[in-house]
Amino acid sequence: MNKKNGLKNYVMAVILVIVAVLIDQYTKYLAATHLKDGPAFVLIDNVFELNYLENRGAAFGLLQNRQIFFVCVAILIFAFILYCYVRIPKTGRYLPLRLCGIFIVAGAAGNLIDRIRLGYVVDFFYFRLIDFPVFNVADIYVTVSFAVLLILIFFRYKEEELEFLGRKKGTGTDGK
Repeated sequence: MNKKNGLKNYVMAVILVIVAVLIDQYTKYLAATHLKDGPAFVLIDNVFELNYLENRGAAFGLLQNRQIFFVCVAILIFAFILYCYVRIPKTGRYLPLRLCGIFIVAGAAGNLIDRIRLGYVVDFFYFRLIDFPVFNVADIYVTVSFAVLLILIFFRYKEEELEFLGRKKGTGTDGK
């Protein structure tokens, strides 16, 4: 791949991250504008509703008010995804891996923006039927992308197709 196509690939990735973050932030804005201090908006009775929540923790309310910790975790996620992303071959075969990385970064960035700007994350999707924790678009990006990433790693790519992410065979400390 030539440098022009490589640069185009990175520019498109940045644009996708920005667009995904804007969608997340816009939906949170709508939730804050239309749902805050009001009743839940029921979409499917006793199944699914929109319900405004200010989440100062992680999933399931864990680690409440640990904003510095979450900022550090987001920075580590960004660094790790960038490390992996630049090593992923820029061929069609690896596009799903690159897209997973893009959406994980977008989700982490969307929630990071809330934490820095507001001190909490705006959540609003609620599955009442199973009493699932309230979540948002950024959470969907991260959760779905991570699940797809695991499926890809375990079922689509062979181990040797993922060597670009780690050490090459024969470079370990065992001398092989």
